[in-house]
Amino acid sequence: MLNKVPEVTVFFWIIKILCTTVGESFADYINETLGFGLTNTTVVFSVALMLALVAQFRLRRYVPGVYWLAVVLISVVGTLLTDNLTDGHDVPLWISTTVFAVLLAVVFGVWYARERTLSIHTIVTTPRESFYWLTVLVTFALGTAVGDWTLELTGWSAGVSVLLPLALILSVLVAWRLGAGPVLCFWLAYILTRPLGANIGDFLGSGRSDGGLGLGTLGTSVLFLGAILATVVYLSVTGKDRTEVVRPREPQDDVAAVQR
Repeated sequence: MLNKVPEVTVFFWIIKILCTTVGESFADYINETLGFGLTNTTVVFSVALMLALVAQFRLRRYVPGVYWLAVVLISVVGTLLTDNLTDGHDVPLWISTTVFAVLLAVVFGVWYARERTLSIHTIVTTPRESFYWLTVLVTFALGTAVGDWTLELTGWSAGVSVLLPLALILSVLVAWRLGAGPVLCFWLAYILTRPLGANIGDFLGSGRSDGGLGLGTLGTSVLFLGAILATVVYLSVTGKDRTEVVRPREPQDDVAAVQR
């Protein structure tokens, strides 16, 4: 099958940050504002994620709508994993951070030992795709724990809290430009976009008295979901983030298939 993930362009990072913001704000809206409860919210979004991943795994190539739907849902579920540990079981954030960091290292280790690569440009088999989505889930949970732990330690306001992950991402960009390994830089940036997006969500959704813009969790979720939808439609039409060009199927292909 063709590579199942998009090319890493500016559009990739834009949607990734939008998804992480939605993961934070939408989970809070369903859980707290609507009073659905942490457990019920986790069950609903976990089921939705499994259905999205079934659709994703059945495809033989990258399809923007299905892929980014899975990312949005996995961002919510990743957030809820950390929230369940912190709010549901009173697990300190430093423990959650440590556990998810070790788990991520294990997943990377097994993935590399089996496939000899961690590059997202080679997601062309089902095992590699399985490792990829498991890694994405753990990075969202880890990013949530790291971001919340940082806020707990620093006591920064919602606006100021955006600056630290942004500065770290820029540092990774500079390191990549100077010749650092692209695979390592990609995954570092991927992890750091989670606290960046979550802090942006907090900044937009928090009240003005708390240093935010006061959009609320619903307003922030609707705004960013709309932006994700518009960007995905654009990419679906233009194909700007496709890693491979699919050749149109010709009649002789069917003849050759029958002969084989």
